[in-house]
Amino acid sequence: MDPDHLVNTAQAFLRDCRDAVVVEDGAVLFHLSASKYSISGEHGKCLLHFWSAERNVVRRVIDAKLKSDVLRLAVLRLGQARPSKLEICRECDRRTPSAKKSARSLYQSRLRRALERHFPDFKLLQLSSAMDLERSFGPIYARGLLRKGQTCFAVLGVNAGETQASVDAALTFGILWLQACREAQNSKAVVEGLKLFLPAGRSALSRERMECLDSSAAKWQLYEYNEHDDALIDIDCTDRGNMDTRLVHCPDEQAARQRFAPSIGHVHQVLPEAEICVLSSSEVAFRLYGLELARARLAHEPGSLSAGQEIVFGVGAEERVLDEHNAADFSSLLRSAAEVRHPQGPRDHPLFRLHPERWLESLVVKNVAAIDERLDVSCLYSQVPAFSGSDRAMIDVLTTTREGRLVVVELKAEEDIQLPLQGLDYWSRVKWHHDRGEFKKFGYFAGRELSPEPPLLFLVAPALHVHPATDTLLHHISPEIDWALVAIDEHWRNGVRVIFRKHAEESRTHNAELTENCRF
Repeated sequence: MDPDHLVNTAQAFLRDCRDAVVVEDGAVLFHLSASKYSISGEHGKCLLHFWSAERNVVRRVIDAKLKSDVLRLAVLRLGQARPSKLEICRECDRRTPSAKKSARSLYQSRLRRALERHFPDFKLLQLSSAMDLERSFGPIYARGLLRKGQTCFAVLGVNAGETQASVDAALTFGILWLQACREAQNSKAVVEGLKLFLPAGRSALSRERMECLDSSAAKWQLYEYNEHDDALIDIDCTDRGNMDTRLVHCPDEQAARQRFAPSIGHVHQVLPEAEICVLSSSEVAFRLYGLELARARLAHEPGSLSAGQEIVFGVGAEERVLDEHNAADFSSLLRSAAEVRHPQGPRDHPLFRLHPERWLESLVVKNVAAIDERLDVSCLYSQVPAFSGSDRAMIDVLTTTREGRLVVVELKAEEDIQLPLQGLDYWSRVKWHHDRGEFKKFGYFAGRELSPEPPLLFLVAPALHVHPATDTLLHHISPEIDWALVAIDEHWRNGVRVIFRKHAEESRTHNAELTENCRF
């Protein structure tokens, strides 16, 4: 196969694969969410290079076939003449549909026996993983109901073979299942709360989220279940004495801009409208409406102990070091982005469609007061690392009100059922560091007096893309959290305009009614 065709095939597939995995000899070598790659078609060869903190792999591609969501490559390892197979899978979960169905059925049987054994006073009325699209339930989660007299508990469990993303999403669907059970039981029995069963060692994020829920609306009970030895551990969600979260130092933006002035000037020669985002004291990113196209970073010069600067470019996980051989590709990428990534650009073009949330974020950063007039436009931070254990997410926007109260802004450009609970993740971590005075200590909000009040939480999404389940989820958030749902105009690329707002106070009346009907 022609090398240029191989390069184009691989680039087209990888560009839309943020969460893909690279598999060779049956083993996962790379997760592209935490790795980089480059593709070269020089000298009549297609070379594919993957690297991460753990390993570095170079393969020569000699054939490519796309089947379903898998790109199957015939590759040559360095120094070998016989080709081997390398697969790039769009989804992290590589099991076949039949394998998934079998694993879920087996888990359901094991969970049934565990519930009967560990809760002998309760009767298991039902346990199913049937599809229910009307309520957003899929086959991933086993859902049931335990009853003792007039008391019931909703039950939801997920097996260890599912991805971590599915495990972390379980609490969202648990809340929805709790609500569905209450509606179904209504006058028959009182559904007091939710029992959530997660795989052993994988409940940390759900524990943090559950602690932020309204304890007056339901009893929230979290368990780690090892289905192989039937071990069940009750997790205490109120104990946050050792919350696993950390804050990184805020870089000196002015010093970084001065340090990288040559690289900034080079990029601006090709793309004057490029946005400069300081990532650290040793790295800056260049973006266009939130789409990252290049980075400048410090790098050791060959044969010297001194550090120079280098520019790397590419979209997504792709990364190529700029040199005289690929300067034309660099300029072509930047100019192509400028031609299509603007409000009137072609909506079917990949560079237009990529990272809509980053696009929305770039507009909010320029005018955060468009979300709420109380917000201070003079000091804010975007993409603030909010690490907690293995979860390495970023806070979209962190700012303050004019009175100095911290504000967490979580953005979604498309419908996402996880919006409320993801917002809770960031709110809880910001509150944790704020209570310990770490924002000032780590260089954030210099010269500002921060209010001791808990942060505000703003959840922002286009009005027609607010998931129907959002109201139900918001009703179960702790009354201690002051949140606001902000729905914006669908044509937000032309400018952010608020259509309606919903505040926490409006849901508290609903919670009072819910508590009255479901007393325990």
